[in-house]
Amino acid sequence: MKQFKLGLVINPIAGIGGSVALKGSDGIGIAEQAIALGATAKSNTRASLALEILLPYKENIIIYTAAGDMGEHTAKALGFNTQVVYKVENRLEHRHTTELDTEQAVGALITKDIDLLLFAGGDGTARNVCHIVEDKFPVLGIPAGCKIHSGVYAITPKAAGRVVELMITNQLVSLTDADVMDIDESLFRQGIVKAKRFGEMQVPSELRYIQAVKSGGIESDELVLQDIAADVIAKMDDELFIIGSGSTTAFVMEELALDNTLLGVDAISEQALIASDLTEPQLWQLIQPYAQGKVKLLITLIGGQGHIFGRGNQQLSPRVIRAIGKENIIIIATKAKLNALAARPLIADTGDSELDMVLSGYLAVITGYNDQVLYPVASPQ
Repeated sequence: MKQFKLGLVINPIAGIGGSVALKGSDGIGIAEQAIALGATAKSNTRASLALEILLPYKENIIIYTAAGDMGEHTAKALGFNTQVVYKVENRLEHRHTTELDTEQAVGALITKDIDLLLFAGGDGTARNVCHIVEDKFPVLGIPAGCKIHSGVYAITPKAAGRVVELMITNQLVSLTDADVMDIDESLFRQGIVKAKRFGEMQVPSELRYIQAVKSGGIESDELVLQDIAADVIAKMDDELFIIGSGSTTAFVMEELALDNTLLGVDAISEQALIASDLTEPQLWQLIQPYAQGKVKLLITLIGGQGHIFGRGNQQLSPRVIRAIGKENIIIIATKAKLNALAARPLIADTGDSELDMVLSGYLAVITGYNDQVLYPVASPQ
């Protein structure tokens, strides 16, 4: 089983004011006031409930986290392989961690190429995470605050652990956009509820078939492929799109009414075909004038095998893939095609072992219109 890289951030004072009727922990001096009234922090305990679900897999998990009560103590107490990537500064004016600590810890974690960011807190914590992550990286919240209006949290701490367990055991996990909401605590303490949307983040959840299905719950391939194509086409702007081989990518070209090289690599720009059946040198020359992020690579997997690189698309060489960038690779497939892999990972076999490792981890796979799943990618052993 591949090593799962889990990011963990705990807001140690999340919800500390709830038990003493302070309606939360946001605001200057609220944590100190809560402690003076006899409140105790419970966010680390709730994080433990989530992590305990993962104990059977701890040999296959490495937890990247922040020092002390921001994650380190809880992870180590449960025996997880733990690496600290952020330490709270010694600021005499603060007895407790601040919003800045949460944001800086999250910033440090996402540089470690983690598979998922797990955080414990309330709506204020979700806002801090969203400020750094936005909607570019999968996260999941462990509910530990007084206010849990945001859709980025699991329904219970143990439920959060179960979702991560699905990912670790290579089950199909949907990737959905969820709103980050919060209310004004100062008004809430006056009995006024005023909620506001602050953004959205990508959240893994249990697999849900949301596109058209035949009787018996089996996907209708043509309808699903139409949904996938519609999603991809809606994302096309002024970038150069490199279209990889395969029947799934060919369906996108068909929806655009463009000629396609089924077993080759084509290029389109502004939804018009500009090059067909490209060789590796031709492809390399074509992408040179484009700035970083302005070239997208659309690929699918080989059914039954799971290869995304190294089988039938050798034109996509290591130097081409590196130039395009992992973050600009778009993978498309039906859920039926993914399920046929029986939880086996996708394979990146570029011929460059270092690049294969870079491509390893969990990547989003477009499986319908506004529907994605997270799926593991492994390098050859």
